[in-house]
Amino acid sequence: MPTVHFLDVTNRDGVQTARTGLSKFGKTMVNFYLAKLGVAQSEIGFPFLFHEVPYVRAQVALAEAGAFGGLRLSGWCRGVAEDVEKAAPLGLRHYNLSISTSDYMIQNKFRGRLDRAAIIREMTAAVRAAKAAGAWTVGVNAEDGSRTDDGFLLEFALAAKEAGADRVRYCDTIGGDTPDRIRERFAKLASAVALPIETHCHNDLGMAVANSVSGALGDLDAGQDAWINTCVNGIGERSGNADLLSTILAFRHGFGLDAKIGDELDLTWARRFGLWAAYAFGRPLPYHQVGVGRNAFAHESGIHADGALKDHGTYELYDETTLGPFPQDWHARNGRVVLTGEYGGKAGFRHVMDGLGVEVTDEELTFKLVQLCNAMTGRPLTDDELRLIATYPRELSPLFPGQL
Repeated sequence: MPTVHFLDVTNRDGVQTARTGLSKFGKTMVNFYLAKLGVAQSEIGFPFLFHEVPYVRAQVALAEAGAFGGLRLSGWCRGVAEDVEKAAPLGLRHYNLSISTSDYMIQNKFRGRLDRAAIIREMTAAVRAAKAAGAWTVGVNAEDGSRTDDGFLLEFALAAKEAGADRVRYCDTIGGDTPDRIRERFAKLASAVALPIETHCHNDLGMAVANSVSGALGDLDAGQDAWINTCVNGIGERSGNADLLSTILAFRHGFGLDAKIGDELDLTWARRFGLWAAYAFGRPLPYHQVGVGRNAFAHESGIHADGALKDHGTYELYDETTLGPFPQDWHARNGRVVLTGEYGGKAGFRHVMDGLGVEVTDEELTFKLVQLCNAMTGRPLTDDELRLIATYPRELSPLFPGQL
């Protein structure tokens, strides 16, 4: 039976959100939380960019040491062989290669530099380069797929498959698709190509989650697995991407959805991830944020309050305890507290680690990493961050080349 999988793009699309940012250590923590949740794959960033190289090396080392469980790490490259060749030495085994496919993009973005034939030529060369470099899976992105006509979309997808691609990503780049349309297009394309068509939906009309669910159902209609792109808290360019938690909850609790999730998800990490991300990105959660917002399980109306007091299921679709506890981090304590960080000393470091019950096996290296990670993030380190540093100090060291 075909199943649904989640490929989170927070570390690629999410970090590109205007007026925000995330440190390389923060991106590492995104991978940590995705692994704890049980998400299938993380698009970790841009391995062909010079400033991503130390970070990518650290992620590969952490993955090899077991820090990310079964999470698959993938790199995003433009659909040109040159990007893949730059990225290949870093050791990633999964890639998504992206190139624009719509006539609108060809006319107004490429402006004569590429035509349809050249787009397919560039894309297939990139796929072959990735496979030749040892990639286990390659996804090919049709940027602006929702504005690409059916004929060329099929031609593009078939060429990608022939070159060795494992999936085709249909990008609703400007967020204009609608649920009925996208399901029909996914079913038709997945049937014709006999590959999963991966959803990548933006939220310009507020329908990114609905479109992602519908596109996935189109895959299942065609007998193919579904792969859904998400971002934590729905962040992303412009109005954001499909929210990770909302999309998962839709498949778990949405009425009439006959779909099986193929990943062993553990939503008891959902609140910790969502609230950590709001803290790390500096983007407070809306009170109404699905599942993790302050008001997600709050009741005031007399009728609602009466019903919820009798049985919370009267006015709640799912049990809030399934999303895990709210974090109670050391750095957020009120009153007298001793912290550890960029300017701290050994006494404070030991005090915090002992208080958290963290075993430090390499004190000198871990202490330096705490200082460097705090300097990188510019904010107090959370309990989960401190635990990751203490558990994998050697694997995190590549984040700071020449400093340790």
